[in-house]
Amino acid sequence: MKELNIVRGDLKNKPESSKQLITFFESIKTKLEGTLYIGYPIIGTSQGGFQIDALLLTKETGLVIINVEEGADNTINYIDIQDENYTKLASKLLQHKNLTKKRKLAVEINTMTYCPAWSKVIDENDDYPCIINNDSLSKYINSLKSNDEEYFEQTLSVLQSITSIRKNKSRDYIKSDTSRGAKLKKLEDSIANLDRQQSSAVIETVEGVQRIRGLAGSGKTIILALKVAYLHAKNPDWKIAVTFNTRSLKDQFRKYITLFSYEHINEEPNWDKIDIIHAWGTPSSEGVYFNICIDYNIEYYDFKAAKSLTRVYGKEFDKVCEKALNEISEFRKKYDLIVIDEAQDFSKDFLKICYNILGDTKRLVYAYDELQSLNTKAMASPEKIFGNDENGEPLVTLVNDNNQPKQDIILYKCYRNSSEILSTAHALGFGIYRDNLVQMFDNSSLWNDIGYKLIDGKLDEGEKVTLKRTNETSPAFLSEHSDIDDLLKFEVFKNNNEQIDYIVSQILKNINEDELRLDDIMVINPNPLTTKTLVGAFRKKLYDNGVNSSLAGVTDSPDIFYNQDTITFTGIYRAKGNEAAMVYIINSQFCFSGVELAKKRNILFTAMTRSKAWVRVCGYGPDMVGLKKEYKKVKKNDFSLTFKYPTAEEREHMNIVNRDMSAQEKNRVEKNQQNLGDLFNDLKEGKILKEDLPKDLIDQLRNLL
Repeated sequence: MKELNIVRGDLKNKPESSKQLITFFESIKTKLEGTLYIGYPIIGTSQGGFQIDALLLTKETGLVIINVEEGADNTINYIDIQDENYTKLASKLLQHKNLTKKRKLAVEINTMTYCPAWSKVIDENDDYPCIINNDSLSKYINSLKSNDEEYFEQTLSVLQSITSIRKNKSRDYIKSDTSRGAKLKKLEDSIANLDRQQSSAVIETVEGVQRIRGLAGSGKTIILALKVAYLHAKNPDWKIAVTFNTRSLKDQFRKYITLFSYEHINEEPNWDKIDIIHAWGTPSSEGVYFNICIDYNIEYYDFKAAKSLTRVYGKEFDKVCEKALNEISEFRKKYDLIVIDEAQDFSKDFLKICYNILGDTKRLVYAYDELQSLNTKAMASPEKIFGNDENGEPLVTLVNDNNQPKQDIILYKCYRNSSEILSTAHALGFGIYRDNLVQMFDNSSLWNDIGYKLIDGKLDEGEKVTLKRTNETSPAFLSEHSDIDDLLKFEVFKNNNEQIDYIVSQILKNINEDELRLDDIMVINPNPLTTKTLVGAFRKKLYDNGVNSSLAGVTDSPDIFYNQDTITFTGIYRAKGNEAAMVYIINSQFCFSGVELAKKRNILFTAMTRSKAWVRVCGYGPDMVGLKKEYKKVKKNDFSLTFKYPTAEEREHMNIVNRDMSAQEKNRVEKNQQNLGDLFNDLKEGKILKEDLPKDLIDQLRNLL
């Protein structure tokens, strides 16, 4: 079915005319297939960024530059404006070989002027259409016939600046058409363009808060980088901050913003106007929280000092933000725009700090994936995050009004993981095929939001339901390159030595036979407390075989994740936000059972969804056997999810069972496994809950009784 995607960018100086233009195309959008951009693109020139008012690219009309005029002044030299628009866009497209034939541009560019407030056109010229009403506009659009449909996708990719990313990793070395390297090259070439939700997320800007929600692999980080580069080009005086939890994202953001800025303004971004900084920060490395402490002369807490504020591991940053927020009575404007990636990792207090340092115009963009929270935190609504004004009204309410930029954008499609990998990750993350679910969305409609289709039953509390991903939300090409049993494997070993031998041998095969680069491979250890000590044996064996490896954040800078000359080993916190073609997850048995199970299952979900092609889930012992049994059930059900949707009471029980625990509570449970007397006393006195006890211990107690 045809539908024109209308992307409402910023054209503040021509609000009424652009609104009328959008209204016209809304009325005919089912007759065209393509995109109408308002306030986009900005083209890099030797004089800086050049703004085009509107651009139409459809399979029916081809490429049309639209000069928009506001007001009734019909003496404007629209002919010169159309010529300049044409020259600037043609010079951009000519830089791309796949859009040329010999020495000429293969794509025809049409130009026109839209001026609905003019009463007449002075000196009309058929070569320079100047349209003053919608009847004339309709006739003009119908008169266009594109002969360039074969160039449609390539043209769209260039306009969206995505070609810059695709050029980033060359695979000219590939010799075999059937190797993993060849398959990977085809995969990367297939992800040529942004989809309609992604385009909206990049260009549509609101004067206030904007939320972007999407699965792992839906392109959030690239979208945010594009958005920053676009808004920096349009508003060079704005002071912009980009912040995140995973330190290695700093290098990614800087690289992407630089690439996109060259597309938009033909030069390096002005880094005096863009701060790419970690959320926490240290005296040696800027961060939002650290800078706030300096700006307001309040006490700064590093991670070690923050431990004194809370007993719960993982809540340290939440506490220091809460403390800072309570100590600052009046905030001052610091930024014109703040962009937050990985917002699921942050408390509402950090988000409120960012909100408060934006002055009167609260341009805050926050993006997140609910299931990538490694602290079992769920994102609250904007009303709960930002609170109420003095009249008790919510400071932030996100509404998507017709013909207005979207305030709340959902990215339905996943362009990284195949449906098989993603569905398995969700099944294990929620515990769909365990005896008891581990966790569940409070809002059942979120399953639709993340791209699942109802196959059977009802998506209601207490009802049995079957859900499945479709080709619409998980493109088929992500699965078709390999057999299912190659896309995803669960490997059970007798001991760690067997695991080491297998993974090292497979990595050597990936490099020597499969034509994968070293930076195509990532090895993830799920337990963040053991990574440094456990990966040493793997790395030594690789080194003995002539393969270099790095431990992310330890052997390299904390701000760098990839090194093309090494295999990357990493803990889960540094893996988040990154991706690789082949992902090996070691010691996966850690995620099968025990205290804080929801957090462990989220870790497994996050680890699996780092892969853009193949996953190997590895481990040893009975817990790994149990994990593989869960996977077999997913596979047997054709990667659909069948379960009874838990009631509110059942979900509350899950939250108690799998809640975050303090170190003291964990130690008490572990100690009491060896001391039944203390265990019974603590249970009786309510110092620990029966839900904290491992299932195998409960079974032992039941047998004894």
